[in-house]
Amino acid sequence: TRPGQCPPPARQAGPRASDGGAPHGVTEEDTAGVACHPRTLAIVGENSCVSIAQSCVDLDDSETDDGDEDAVGEEAARLFNGYTQVFVKAGANVTHAYIEETGGMVTPGVEGGFVEHGGQIDGSDARETESNRLSMRDTHLETIDVHVTGDEGTYRGTVMGMGGTGRSRVVHSVSLLRPGSHAEVNGFSLAGGAQRTEVRTNIHHIAQGTESRQTQRNMVGGRATSSFRGRIRVERSAQQTNSEQLSRTILLSDKARIWTVPSLEIIADDVQCAHGATVSDMSEEELFYLRSRGLGREVARNLLMYAFVDEVSSSIDKSIQGEYDDEFGLRSRCIERLQNLVPQGERAIMGEFQSV
Repeated sequence: TRPGQCPPPARQAGPRASDGGAPHGVTEEDTAGVACHPRTLAIVGENSCVSIAQSCVDLDDSETDDGDEDAVGEEAARLFNGYTQVFVKAGANVTHAYIEETGGMVTPGVEGGFVEHGGQIDGSDARETESNRLSMRDTHLETIDVHVTGDEGTYRGTVMGMGGTGRSRVVHSVSLLRPGSHAEVNGFSLAGGAQRTEVRTNIHHIAQGTESRQTQRNMVGGRATSSFRGRIRVERSAQQTNSEQLSRTILLSDKARIWTVPSLEIIADDVQCAHGATVSDMSEEELFYLRSRGLGREVARNLLMYAFVDEVSSSIDKSIQGEYDDEFGLRSRCIERLQNLVPQGERAIMGEFQSV
């Protein structure tokens, strides 16, 4: 592999007036910002076996520096605009993981009133806190472009978006260019607070006898809005293609919104293709079953939520996942963020959840 290097974050300014200052009606703070445009290129040779891991995390604690007004005032809006390109040659086997955890935690309870530390906090206060959260000004963009250019090449890619950035979009494209090539595309998107998230995928079957499997999981809570648009296109030259696509979504709040659009474009006539999408809330029946077996409410809830994610997270290389009970492992970090989105107090009067 040959990873590209990210230059130091550069100060980014908006259009300036002729005197060198900010345009009329725009303050210097409005034009300040930090941008990072990393480029990663991986070329996997014939019959190679490679695991690629990309992780986006915050290296500062500005989101948790309560009371430091100077630090907050100096915090600029951030733009991450990444591009990853992977070429898979004949007989190569690639496992690729992209995990996004920037932006800290979203504010819980924005869908209504909730209880914290024994005190009642009105939902409007939570919404104001979320709107003033520093990371709500940030934008995270990532494009992953994969080309399987050799016979019998295999690509397994997993994208997990669990960050607290205000706006995020991930585009994951795979082109199967040679006979016998195979792709597995897995994704998990977690949105809460007042976030806006988007996932787009494109699997392009060009050669004969290619195969693809896609699994997308979404969890949306608070007043977040999320969208998934998945496209599979089978060209006329891609006869005997086998392709499946499934998107499943759980809404944790009656204020959360999801747009899910799986699509197939089939030009060939000798194929096996299927796609589908489901949207639901957390199953009260499954929760009751676990609790009737002696599990506590929180343990049962966590088990159900993580089981929903596990099909995606288990496809990540074991060295990235960490030990199962590791305090700082992927599983623990994922559960911590899931717990943060579960409705509390009045919004949870129906067992654990009150959703659509």
